[in-house]
Amino acid sequence: MNACSRYAVAADVVFDGEKKHDDCAVVIEGQQIAALTRRSELPSSMEVYNVPQGAWLAPGFIDIQVNGGGDVLFNADPTPAALAKIARAHRKFGVTSLLPTLITDSDEAMAAALGAVSAVMAREPGILGVHLEGPFLSPEKPGVHRREFIRRPQAHHRHMLRSFRRGVLLVTLAPEEMPDGFTAELVAGGAKVALGHSMATYEQTRAAMAEGLTGFTHLFNAMRPLSAREPGPVAAALESPHAYYGMIVDGEHVAPAMLGLAMRGVGRPMLVSDAMPPVGGTKAEFDLLGARIVVRDGSCRTQEGALAGSSIEMASAIRNCVRLLGLPLERALRCASCHPAEFLGLGRSLGRLAPGYRADMAAFDPMDISVSNAWVAGERSDYRPGA
Repeated sequence: MNACSRYAVAADVVFDGEKKHDDCAVVIEGQQIAALTRRSELPSSMEVYNVPQGAWLAPGFIDIQVNGGGDVLFNADPTPAALAKIARAHRKFGVTSLLPTLITDSDEAMAAALGAVSAVMAREPGILGVHLEGPFLSPEKPGVHRREFIRRPQAHHRHMLRSFRRGVLLVTLAPEEMPDGFTAELVAGGAKVALGHSMATYEQTRAAMAEGLTGFTHLFNAMRPLSAREPGPVAAALESPHAYYGMIVDGEHVAPAMLGLAMRGVGRPMLVSDAMPPVGGTKAEFDLLGARIVVRDGSCRTQEGALAGSSIEMASAIRNCVRLLGLPLERALRCASCHPAEFLGLGRSLGRLAPGYRADMAAFDPMDISVSNAWVAGERSDYRPGA
């Protein structure tokens, strides 16, 4: 099977992003979905791939915050080859598209990252663009970002960001630290802007949202906390139907009760991994901009014990939504596909299984969300689960 053929993928249950279809098949032509139909109505001459009995077929997962995977860190190796390895590592967990994420680094690293993404997108449809998490952050909320690299945007940064044209550009910034109009300038240039690593007040957050900021990077983490007399960014996110907020559902970054609160907000929650190199890799230690990070009890931590990204992947995040938060599986799946696609402005081509959408799909066991296979632009990944 290849992206030039017409064939079908059939499953006991197909979740199209909105509702379930029993004993259904997705017909693929080239890179797109041609139709959804009952398995019994497929032409006898059509080649059919049947997913394992009892498995679900759903829209491929979209992860907008991926620092690394397969023992590769994007900051340490901002090259097309590294991006291919990262995408391949995450595909084993149902991630069919992602934004490689560069945390706060030098101007040279930023330029290399933008160049690598531009170069690889033509041959790696799973790479949707790039997420710059910094360097325009608050020095009061650096997390594991190197404080000496945090800075305000200059003229050459504006030129660098305007020059990126190959895919989605997501910029996480602290709006209270930015020059007047900078958020609006980014949005006018086509970028998506998210608040993160910020001490913005509620009023400052609302002002940034009026300029076009729509995202919140790892809600609750590295931002002004919700409090009685200063609601801060969290309240602004939860009360706005136009807000999209990423959440790391690993049981470590945010308490389940707080995640449940966010799920009850009127905004659109998105699952993100904030994944580091151990995801899909073999090594339990790595260097992050000069700091040694070790995976301890499933968490990535500095030698001092601070969290540094995560070792979770999207399949486990979905499972945690069901088991820790009590969400219906269908809603958890929407948080991993439909919502991030909409946030990135790709809601008419990704995040659903419907005619005209790109054939990005994941097949998985609904009990433990173990992924048996994934399809990107009509191409099936050929691997053994866990290999």
